[in-house]
Amino acid sequence: MLSLGNLAGKKYLVLGLGRSGRAAFRSLEASGAEVHAWDDDCQARELAAADGLSLSDPKLPDTLADLKAVVVSPGVPHLYPEPSKTVALALDAGIPLNNDIGLFFSAIRNDGILSAGAAGQIIAVTGSNGKSTTTALINHVLNASGRESRAAGNIGKAVLELSGIEGFVVLEISSYQAELAQCLDPDIAVFLNFSPDHVERHGGQGGYFAAKTNLFGGNSLHSGVIGVDEPEGRFLAARVEGRIGQPGTSRISVVDASRAVRAGVSCRNGVLVEYRDGREISSIDLSGCTNLQGTHNQQNACAAYSACRSVGLASDEIAAAMTSFPGLAHRMQLVGNFRGIQCVNDSKATNAKSAEMALRSFRRIRWIAGGLGKEGGLSSLTEGLENVEKAYLIGRSADEFAAWLEPLNHEICGDMANAVKKAFSDAVPGDTILLSPAAASFDQYQDFERRGEHFVREIQNLTG
Repeated sequence: MLSLGNLAGKKYLVLGLGRSGRAAFRSLEASGAEVHAWDDDCQARELAAADGLSLSDPKLPDTLADLKAVVVSPGVPHLYPEPSKTVALALDAGIPLNNDIGLFFSAIRNDGILSAGAAGQIIAVTGSNGKSTTTALINHVLNASGRESRAAGNIGKAVLELSGIEGFVVLEISSYQAELAQCLDPDIAVFLNFSPDHVERHGGQGGYFAAKTNLFGGNSLHSGVIGVDEPEGRFLAARVEGRIGQPGTSRISVVDASRAVRAGVSCRNGVLVEYRDGREISSIDLSGCTNLQGTHNQQNACAAYSACRSVGLASDEIAAAMTSFPGLAHRMQLVGNFRGIQCVNDSKATNAKSAEMALRSFRRIRWIAGGLGKEGGLSSLTEGLENVEKAYLIGRSADEFAAWLEPLNHEICGDMANAVKKAFSDAVPGDTILLSPAAASFDQYQDFERRGEHFVREIQNLTG
């Protein structure tokens, strides 16, 4: 648990008592701050109280008096579609908002808890899709190459759960976290891609993009890795090049190599190529990287390669490390191959663009999709449906998805057990049964992890 420094005696309210909120409470407490906790959900409050957290009702005047800040967890709306009740009270009282990411960077940059000689070690990753895989891949390559590194943020530990920050820290940063952090100052920032997601929490697509770009505004930034396959990425790359110069900016593309040839990395047909000053200077064949299948993983590999090159790793070191990358559960996770039928768990694909990347990665797909559909549903799907033999639809969005998928062969199955059973019944050798929901999980599951675990259990039940 990090001690944040210079906070002794200052008063904070931690709002939202999930993993990151509890870590923030413990870290502030260890730093000598006066810490109060609250969650607008009654059950979460009961669990927190049982875990020893001191609860303070923000409706009571004494709770908000003399607060340095309200530390808001990612799941708590802080502005759109409307602030939570507690955030609204804080805003009315003129109390600043912050989050665990902001506390972390403030402690590093302003309070000097980063040890001497360890500067330049913070890598932050954002994007609409691929954040977790890219964060894990960078962390894996650094460790496999003999560097000390830990992943945190939206992956692994909450950032304030780290016991120390020697070596590298690779952070997955969500748009919620990036928007609210009072201090956001990585040494290397990675922007993978952009597609509309969480727009209701950011007041629209422009607010969502603006939140992502906050990673590139700090004073410590010396390297930017930016996916340029969407207009937003090309716009951001131009801004970052104007600020830190072209040598520190690496453009990545899996669509058009010409966008990366000046300085960057591209990947087509499984071959990753690094360019500098318009010349090819190195290349990696990704065919041996079994857990980096598909175009989207090629994009992740380009970003990870660029980030690792920016901290001094050699091309051959990175190539060797990538072959041993184990992949992530629930993200293009190969569950098994049964009588020639491949089963893949991509439960983390909670929006249409993420699902599209999976659909483009296989042929003859038995596609399990649906859940709590997001704004726009499947309307942003532009590729991959030609690979689908049949869709098996589950959850609240099943009827909506069915209407959109006409005339594609599909069936409304309702729940996971029925969908897996029917997909297996229809499948023949050479098919892939793919769970890639293109929807959130909260209509039927606590989170996407539980949804993916259920898919795996149903596969195991049918295959023994």
